[in-house]
Amino acid sequence: MATLEVRGLSAGYGRAQVLFSVDLDARDGEVVALLGRNGAGKSTTLKAIMGLVPPVSGTVNFDGRSLAGLEPYEIARLGLGYVPEDRRIFTDLTVTENLEVGRRPPRRAALAWTEDRLFALFPALAGLRERRGARMSGGEQQMLCIARTLAGNPSAILLDEPSEGLAPLIVESVARAILEVKRAGVTILLAEQSRHFTDRVADRAYVLEKGMIRQA
Repeated sequence: MATLEVRGLSAGYGRAQVLFSVDLDARDGEVVALLGRNGAGKSTTLKAIMGLVPPVSGTVNFDGRSLAGLEPYEIARLGLGYVPEDRRIFTDLTVTENLEVGRRPPRRAALAWTEDRLFALFPALAGLRERRGARMSGGEQQMLCIARTLAGNPSAILLDEPSEGLAPLIVESVARAILEVKRAGVTILLAEQSRHFTDRVADRAYVLEKGMIRQA
C-alpha cells in the first residue's frame, strides 16, 4: 500500500481552479519529486494534501486512512509533516526553542528524531542553538524549518521548494539531509523547480504543468 495516495485531486482558491484531477503516489521510504515551473500548482498540491487548501474533488489517503475533512493539525498528528516554501520559523525563538515547538512523541516502530540526531543531520545548526531565528540566514532558516518538522517524528513529509534561493553549499547540505532522512525510512514528497536537485535526491518524479500531471 502506498504511504501517500492522491486520486483525482482538484483544488483552487475561490473561483480560480489550480489543480485538475491530479493523481500521484509516494510509497514507504521513497523520495518522489513534483517538478514544475512557478505557477504550475506544486505548492497548491502540497497544501491540498495537508488540508490547508480545501479540495474541490478527489481523495487523499495516508497510510490507508482518508484525510477528507481533517484539519491540518489532525493530519500532522497522523504523521504527515509539512515544510512550507516560505520558511515559517518563529523568528523570536532560538533554534532550540523552535525545535521544542515542533516536538511530538516518537511513533511506534519509527526512528525518533532527538535533538542530537537533528544536529548531526544539520551540523551548521549545532553551533547556533541559542541564536534567534531573526538572526539566521535564509539557508540556516531552511535547515531549521526541516529540522523542526522532523522533531515531530513524522513518517512522511511534504517538502516545498527546499533549494529555492539558497547558495550552492547550502543546497548540497539540504540534499545530503534529504537522502539521510530517506535512509531513516521517512517518505518524502518534494515540490521543486530544479531538475538537477531532484535528479540528486529523488527516486522518481511527476511533472506538473498548468495544474495537471503531464509526465509520471
